[in-house]
Amino acid sequence: VQLQAYGGGLVQAGGYLRLSCAASGRTFSNYAMGWFRQAPGKERVFIAGISARGVTTYYADSVKGRFTISRDNAKNTVYLQMNNVRPEDTAVYYCAARSVPVIGSDYSTREYEYWGQGTQVTVSS
Repeated sequence: VQLQAYGGGLVQAGGYLRLSCAASGRTFSNYAMGWFRQAPGKERVFIAGISARGVTTYYADSVKGRFTISRDNAKNTVYLQMNNVRPEDTAVYYCAARSVPVIGSDYSTREYEYWGQGTQVTVSS
């Protein structure tokens, strides 16, 4: 499956942004999806995941209550709504897919086989 993430940009602290990730090439509704981010000089980390049918979601503590992951299987798209953003949310954001319908158990990059190219999010204070 091919993934294309977009929607990043510059936003002020306390503001909001919505990222999208469009998928093509395989049956999107068979894949659990995740969002990761990577800040300069740091590892890529999991921030949100959603099961193939959108029933189950999971969030890292750092974004819980502020970010929401969702998906529209009819549009082959997964979203990340980012509210009340903070300067520490500044990073390149990646969407990823895993070829099983459930979110993984250790929320790591190795659980996801397919990756988008990343979109930059910069939060100014």
